[in-house]
Amino acid sequence: MSELPVSTSQTEGRARVIVEGVEPEIDGGRFPAKRSVGETVHVEADIFTDGHDSISAILLFKHKSETAWQEAAMKPVVNDRWSAEFAVQQLGRYSYTVHAWVDHWVTWRRDLEKRIKAETDAPLDYLIGADLIDAAAERAGGLAVLAHNAKNLRDQLNPAAMREIALAPALNELMLRYPDRRFATKYDRTLEIVVDPVQARFSAWYEFFPRSAAAEAGQHGTFADCEARLPYVADMGFDVVYFPPIHPIGFQFRKGKNNTTTAEPGDVGSPWAIGAAEGGHKSILAELGTLEQFRSLVKKAADLGLQIALDIAFQAAPDHPYVKEHANWFKKRPDGTIQYAENPPKKYQDIYPFDFESEDWTGMWEELKSVFEFWIEQGIRIFRVDNPHTKAFPFWEWCISEIKAKTPEALFLSEAFTRPKVMYRLAKVGFSQSYTYFPWRNAKWEIVEYLTELTQTKVAEFFRPSQWTNTPDILTEFLQSGMRSAFMIRYLLAATLGANYGIYGPAFELLEGRPVRKGSEEYLDSEKYQLRHWNLDSPDSLRELIKLVNRIRRENPALQSDRGLQFHPIQNEQLLCFTKRTADASNVIFVAINLDPYWVQSGFVELPLDVLKLDENAPYQAHDLLTGASYRWQGRRNYIELNPASLPAHIIRLQRYS
Repeated sequence: MSELPVSTSQTEGRARVIVEGVEPEIDGGRFPAKRSVGETVHVEADIFTDGHDSISAILLFKHKSETAWQEAAMKPVVNDRWSAEFAVQQLGRYSYTVHAWVDHWVTWRRDLEKRIKAETDAPLDYLIGADLIDAAAERAGGLAVLAHNAKNLRDQLNPAAMREIALAPALNELMLRYPDRRFATKYDRTLEIVVDPVQARFSAWYEFFPRSAAAEAGQHGTFADCEARLPYVADMGFDVVYFPPIHPIGFQFRKGKNNTTTAEPGDVGSPWAIGAAEGGHKSILAELGTLEQFRSLVKKAADLGLQIALDIAFQAAPDHPYVKEHANWFKKRPDGTIQYAENPPKKYQDIYPFDFESEDWTGMWEELKSVFEFWIEQGIRIFRVDNPHTKAFPFWEWCISEIKAKTPEALFLSEAFTRPKVMYRLAKVGFSQSYTYFPWRNAKWEIVEYLTELTQTKVAEFFRPSQWTNTPDILTEFLQSGMRSAFMIRYLLAATLGANYGIYGPAFELLEGRPVRKGSEEYLDSEKYQLRHWNLDSPDSLRELIKLVNRIRRENPALQSDRGLQFHPIQNEQLLCFTKRTADASNVIFVAINLDPYWVQSGFVELPLDVLKLDENAPYQAHDLLTGASYRWQGRRNYIELNPASLPAHIIRLQRYS
C-alpha cells in the first residue's frame, strides 16, 4: 500500500463532504460583508458528497466579543445549494463559517422509510439503527432515553412497534441534536460581517454651508446661525446634517468668487483649502465660532433627532501648520516647491495633497487618524470623506478599522466619483456608504441597469449607495433648466430608489440651476467660494414635498432598504416603475415616476402579483401616499398617467382589501 501524502491525515481523508461557493464572501474572504443592526445575514453554500449518503450542515456564527459559536441548521435549497441565516444585533464584527458532514443517522432513517413503504424492512435494519442510537447516547453523556430506544430496537419487538420507535419524531429530534461530526468538513476560512448602525442602511442627508446660514445677507454665518437653521432641516425630516469643512481657510493662493485665481479683499476662499496660521484639521474657523459653541451645536442637533456629519478632506492649504512642521509629508518638485493639486488642465494652487509615499508615512498615518479621533471626542460620529480615492487604500483600511474598533458606531461616506472598481475597493476597505453615478443616470435603461447592479448583485453585500440629487460640485444638465418638475423628478428618484440619499440645500429645494457657464456643472456664484443668502420661505420651495416624502420613508419599512427593489415593465420609456417590499411582503410600495419634465406620459404597468403576495383574481387597494387618493386595482396590468406640471410620480402602498 502506498503511503498517504504528507499533507493528508487519515481524519481529513474521511471528511467526504465538499463545501464551496459560500456567499456572502467578498474576494475570497479578504474583506467583510456589511449589514446594519437588526438585519439578517442570509448565507448560502454549495454542499455535496460522493455517493448517495445524506448530508447535514450548520452555519456557525458569533460576535467578535463572544467566545462560543452559535449554530443554525442549514437546509437544502436546490441543486446542492444550502442556506441558513442569522440576525445581527450588535455593532462591530461577526464571524461565520460552514461545517458539513455525512450524516449516517439521516441516511439510515431516509432509507428505512423507503424500505417500510416497500415492506422490505428487516430486523437487521433496526440493529443498524440501534448502533447509531447507542453512539449518539454516548456523545450525549449516556442519555437514558436514547439508550432505551436502542435497547427496544435490539429487543426485536413486533414490526409495527419497531417502525413506530425508529421513525418517532422525538427520537429524530434527539439524534439531530447529538450528531456524529468526527469527519465534518470545515470550510477552509472564517468570514466576517461588519455591523453598522441602522443609519448606515437608511438615512436622509442635508448639506448646507455654515458660513451661509446668517439671517442677513452679506453676513458671515456662525454656529449660532446653524442652530437656528436646524429646526428647518429637522422639520423636513432629515436625520443627518452635513457640513463642508469648518476649519481655518488658507490665505496663500486663496481662490476668489467663481473660482477665480485672484482673491479680492473680503473673499472668503474655499473651505477645502484647509489650514492657516491659526490651525488646521483640529481647529475651527474663527468666524464660525468656538469649539465650545460647536459642541453646543452638536447637542442641539441631537435634541432635534439630527446627527452632524463633518467633511474630512486630507489636504492642506500652503499655510497649513503641517506644511511647515512636516514638510516631508508633501511631494516636492525639482525646484524645491511643493506640488499643488492638479487634475489637468485644472489647477488647485490653494491645495497641497499629502504624499502617501512619504518616508514618514507611519507618522502621517497616525496624525491623520487622530483627526477623526479628535472630532469623535467632540461628539461627531459621521464623516463625509473628500476624494478618498486620491489617498492610499492601505491607509483607509487601517484607519477605518482602528476607528471602528473603538467607536463601532462611526460611519464614513466616500465621496469618490471615480471608476467603479476604485469605488468598490473603497467600500471593501471600510467605507460605510458611497456616492454613486446616480446624478448622471437620466434615461430609464441607465437607471434600471445601474440600480440593478447596485442592489441585485454581489455588490450589494459590501457597497451601500447613497443617491445624491446634487452637490456643491455637481449641478447636472438635467437640473440646469431650473424647472420645478426636473427637480421634483430627481428628488423623487433619489428618495425612493435609495434607502440612503442626500441633497445639497438650500440650493436644491430652492431650484438653483444656474451654471457658471454653459457646459459646466459648477454653480454660478458657488458657495464653495463665496457667501450666499437664501430665502427659505420662497413659495417655489420644494420643502413641503421633501417633508412629505421623508415621512413616507419613515413610515414604510420597504423604503428603508435597497434589497427589495424590483423594476417592472411598462411600454413607455419615459415611465419608470418599480416596487420595494419587505422580505415578508407585509409592506409593498409601488413607485411610478415620469422621467420627462415636459409632457404627460402614460402606459400600462405589469406587476408580479404572486411575488407581491396579492391575489390575481381579487381586487386590491392602491393608496397613493403623495396625494391621499386610493385606487381599486385588479390583475397584473394597470393604467398609469403622470403630469410633470403637477406631480410627476406616484408612491403607492399596495395591499389587500381587509
